[in-house]
Amino acid sequence: MTTTGAHQEAAGVTARGRWWWGRRRSAVLDVGLGAVSALECAVEGVGFADRAALPVPLGVLFGLVAGAALVVRRRWPVAVVLVSIAITPAEMGYLMGIVGLYTLAASEVPRRIIAVLAGMSLAAVLIVTFVRVRQDIGSADFDPGPWYVLLMAVILALGMNAPPVLFGLYIGARRRLLESLRERADSLEQELSLLADRAEQRAQMARTEERTRIAREMHDVVAHRVSLMVVHAAALQAVALKDPHKAAKNAALVGDMGRQALTELREMLGVLRAADPAPVRGPAPRAAVERVAAVAAAAPAAEAEGAGSAGVGSGAGPDGDREDGPCLDAVVELVEQSRQAGMVVELRVMGEARQCGAAVERTAYRVVQEGLTNVHKHAAGAKVVVRLAYRDGEVAMQVENGPADGRTADAGLPSGGNGLVGMRERVTALGGVFVAGPTDEGGFKVSAVLPVPAA
Repeated sequence: MTTTGAHQEAAGVTARGRWWWGRRRSAVLDVGLGAVSALECAVEGVGFADRAALPVPLGVLFGLVAGAALVVRRRWPVAVVLVSIAITPAEMGYLMGIVGLYTLAASEVPRRIIAVLAGMSLAAVLIVTFVRVRQDIGSADFDPGPWYVLLMAVILALGMNAPPVLFGLYIGARRRLLESLRERADSLEQELSLLADRAEQRAQMARTEERTRIAREMHDVVAHRVSLMVVHAAALQAVALKDPHKAAKNAALVGDMGRQALTELREMLGVLRAADPAPVRGPAPRAAVERVAAVAAAAPAAEAEGAGSAGVGSGAGPDGDREDGPCLDAVVELVEQSRQAGMVVELRVMGEARQCGAAVERTAYRVVQEGLTNVHKHAAGAKVVVRLAYRDGEVAMQVENGPADGRTADAGLPSGGNGLVGMRERVTALGGVFVAGPTDEGGFKVSAVLPVPAA
């Protein structure tokens, strides 16, 4: 329970209960002040009884009852001030008047009522003091002038009324300020709790997103090479006895691809460890994922500097260079690797090659790569056409294969079911359009269109 809630609950119990004190020490203080005020008024009641020609016990009893009214100052401050004003002509209740005015000014009573009652108390004390001082001067055969009597009356009246009223106003304002600050602190605490919950949700979503991105990068890097290795291994098994020279060539290709896949895996794992040396909560650093993408670009295509002459755009884009990840100029080498694995694949480039930005070129490369990998897995021996088109404000790519050649043995590659999902996520994240599905000829087609950001 918050502080404000406890305060409000205590106030509610007080209002509904028999007594009106929120704390025991408040009750002790008020009872003590009431006792002192009753004693004061009882002593002053003796003089009042003499001046009014009343019995002394009656004057003392009147003083006790009137002074004891100070006990209820917290519950009925207006009544206490009215009682003090009423007994002012009897020259009693000075403590009640001071404490009552302070309590009234510090309470939640409207300011207009406080001003009226304070003015009434000031006028009563001023009149009584003026008359008393004038009587004292007359009985002492001393005449300092009318100004002296008025000055003394004003000083005494202001001294008895102004300090408690001003101090009560200050205490009341301070109390209201503290309550306001307490309520604001409770409100901020609730808002911070909500923000913390939302931040935790966003962090969980970010962690999930980063894990998905890392898994997608791992899939893109490993699946294609491993698929080619399996295809070459199947070809090696088929020609091992018939053509030892070709078998040796295929074995060398399998070894090269295996070493490249292991190197890329080792580099990616090293980057992930270096990016987060200590276990911390939160999503994987974005720099680590970007580095994973950069490692994925470390393919044999990096050595083919003449690939750009085949009509594919340079990988250096406005927001990154070749080292940031695979680019469109590596598509030529990617297609050549599939040809070496026995696939009949044709690359068609339409439009004028240009820089499309690192993110767009990486995504376009991954779409082509995943399309070729799916052909190796599910359509052994099928003919493939890879189309790459540069248009105004966008770049389009398509991997289309015909039906599988029944005479070609299936490599038996397993499918993780994440290839098309990963491609769709990549394309839609950049605001592009992704379509995949079977063709009328019995093959399969993967198409994507990516917007090219302005340079």
